[in-house]
Amino acid sequence: MSLTNVQKKQYRLIGHGLNPVVMIAGNGLTEAVLTEIDRALEDHELIKVRISITDRDVRTAIIAEISKIMKCETVQVIGKVALLYRAALEPNPKLSNLLR
Repeated sequence: MSLTNVQKKQYRLIGHGLNPVVMIAGNGLTEAVLTEIDRALEDHELIKVRISITDRDVRTAIIAEISKIMKCETVQVIGKVALLYRAALEPNPKLSNLLR
């Protein structure tokens, strides 16, 4: 599920106005965090995740692990914030960031 450059550009424009819905701190990727990311991706399709860890390599590893586990696409990473996309099985026009 690779995104084209046009899609990435469109999703970055939409994502610019979004706030992070999930924050990851010192405990890293717990089951609760993964559950919340999964729910948010299913509801909103395009979400921001803030990773409040100072080590850049650890942040990169966490983003890669989220993408692998959740089967989502990393659209953009700026500093400690990652923009993630996964198409919903049944998109809800009231919740989806792409359909609003």
